[in-house]
Amino acid sequence: MVLKYSHMINGFTSLAVTKLDILDTFQELKVCVGYKLDGKDLPSFPADHALLERIEPVYTTIKGWDSSTVDCRTFDSLPEQAKTYLNVIKEFLGVKIGWVGVGQSRDSIIVI
Repeated sequence: MVLKYSHMINGFTSLAVTKLDILDTFQELKVCVGYKLDGKDLPSFPADHALLERIEPVYTTIKGWDSSTVDCRTFDSLPEQAKTYLNVIKEFLGVKIGWVGVGQSRDSIIVI
């Protein structure tokens, strides 16, 4: 949700997702897709800092991929669940993902 708010303010046209390889061993991933305040959905990230203590995040859960992405150099070579994770981010934000970092070296980047 914070990233969606940032996109609303800045209007970026592409996203770089870094450190995908750090998530390789997670059994599941939770992506915050909304917030509730007093049981009601909020239309966007709250700009009022006082509300942040009272909001409840709403998550969508994605199954992890439990395999290494370090040697992947194309989107198609990523594990299916890693592609699902990236597509959830892309669809939620309405912004294409242009780059995905999968390791420490300079060539550990997937250009999409």
